[in-house]
Amino acid sequence: MSIPKHIISAAAIVLNENNQILLIKGPRRGWEIPGGQVEEGESIKDAVVREVKEETGIDVEVINFCGIFQNVSSSICNTLWLATPIGGQFQTSEESLEVRYYPIDEALNMVSWKNFRERILHCLDKSKHPFFVAF
Repeated sequence: MSIPKHIISAAAIVLNENNQILLIKGPRRGWEIPGGQVEEGESIKDAVVREVKEETGIDVEVINFCGIFQNVSSSICNTLWLATPIGGQFQTSEESLEVRYYPIDEALNMVSWKNFRERILHCLDKSKHPFFVAF
């Protein structure tokens, strides 16, 4: 019997005071929300704060856990969170070629990678919190 190896990730829907969403333009997947893998010994909540800071330069406060998208075939659990900005300044990284806030409708049209748009919609619909989606 093999030892299970799963990946846990944490991503955030960051909404500013104008109800605009923070997006990054990644080198492989285009426009998406900031996030990444949870490191060993790190809480999921701490991971989402760290990932947003690393990819965007923005400090955030997590305000709500939204749910999980589980990719069964790849053994990945993607946790999703709502957050609000509390400081920092835009900065890019190897994972984010561009960083900016967009109106939600515009952002939804920009995000095209796999089910990333669906993830945003689930997070914005508070009646679905928390959600669990397995595919």
